[in-house]
Amino acid sequence: MTTKLQAQERSEFTNSARRKIRTQGLVPGVIYGKNTENKAIAIDSIELVKTLREEGRNAIIDLEVNGKKHSVMLYDMQTDPLRNELIHTDFYVVDMQSEVDVEVPLNLEGEAQGVKDGGVLQQPLHELSITAKPGNIPQTIDVDISKLEVNDVLTINDINAGGKYTINHEEDEVVASILPPRQEEEIDPGEEQEPGEPELVEGRENKEDSEE
Repeated sequence: MTTKLQAQERSEFTNSARRKIRTQGLVPGVIYGKNTENKAIAIDSIELVKTLREEGRNAIIDLEVNGKKHSVMLYDMQTDPLRNELIHTDFYVVDMQSEVDVEVPLNLEGEAQGVKDGGVLQQPLHELSITAKPGNIPQTIDVDISKLEVNDVLTINDINAGGKYTINHEEDEVVASILPPRQEEEIDPGEEQEPGEPELVEGRENKEDSEE
């Protein structure tokens, strides 16, 4: 799905100019790509954040700058760690007929039977690297784990990649596994532990001798 956004070109590049842009509810950024002139832009912060939340980071954005439309993807973004706000963005103009490499979130669906039986779910992979044309990039890759039993392992080879993309991982790479329940150590009730040897306090004996 393509989302339409508008941006305005900016001509001032000082730190004070960028701060002023942010006070207006805009995010400074750049747009570039093959056969595309680099442009410094400013884009509405609320609309951009809304798009990324609804469509994902790999969304195809129909970005209009000075009346000209560009099909772009978010290449990079910087955030203020204290305010958790976007402070800069990079957009890359994409060729809709050429494949690109991207990271897509991996979503595990359902509750594994092994977890219901007391097992522990481990998920070493949270994103998958794929190759696809921009229009074929999924927002997430969903994998059903409801049938996984204790000691079962799900690998890349088990994923049914029904979309028009290629997964760039080894087939035996682990996606998820169910570990057995942690067992408490059993202690024989008839077995008594030997009392520990009292700790020797150095210097005590010599001190008592000196007091006599």
